[in-house]
Amino acid sequence: MNIEQLFLKRQSTRKYEDKPVDDELLVKVCSLASLAPSACNSQPWKMIALNGKKAKGFAKFVKISGINGWADTCPAFIVIKQEKAVLPERIGQAMLKSDFVGNDIGILAAHLVLAAEDLGLQTCILGMRDEKGIAEYLNLPDGSKFPLIIAIGYAEEGAVIRKKARKDFDKIFELIKE
Repeated sequence: MNIEQLFLKRQSTRKYEDKPVDDELLVKVCSLASLAPSACNSQPWKMIALNGKKAKGFAKFVKISGINGWADTCPAFIVIKQEKAVLPERIGQAMLKSDFVGNDIGILAAHLVLAAEDLGLQTCILGMRDEKGIAEYLNLPDGSKFPLIIAIGYAEEGAVIRKKARKDFDKIFELIKE
């Protein structure tokens, strides 16, 4: 599909079929997402794909205060672990008091969900998470950061919304010329 069709088709999915995701497909999605640009080519992330039983056990870490109850139906997750940026990126962040790493991880997530959609999978980007629990579950050091989690699988029939609800374009865009 062309890029416009891809952008129009992609949506946050919260109802998944009880259908496993092939490991090779998860690898392909992450491989394509790894092409995302980042400041100073730092790539301050690691993608950790959880599938099958490991994904089922993981769902509880994104279900907080009654949020994301649907996560139990998701067959796979991609955990984005924040890694240390390269020195030039860290210097730039300090000089400008800016979050280049956060920007980079957002760009990675966008690439990831669009790659998944193009390969026939649906996703939902999750910000609610229990970072301490995730670190324990993945046997990673306490204090590890997981800024975003991507739920990934096949949308349940009827879960796809055809029209995206968006603000009027003139409310979110302005063109300034000479």
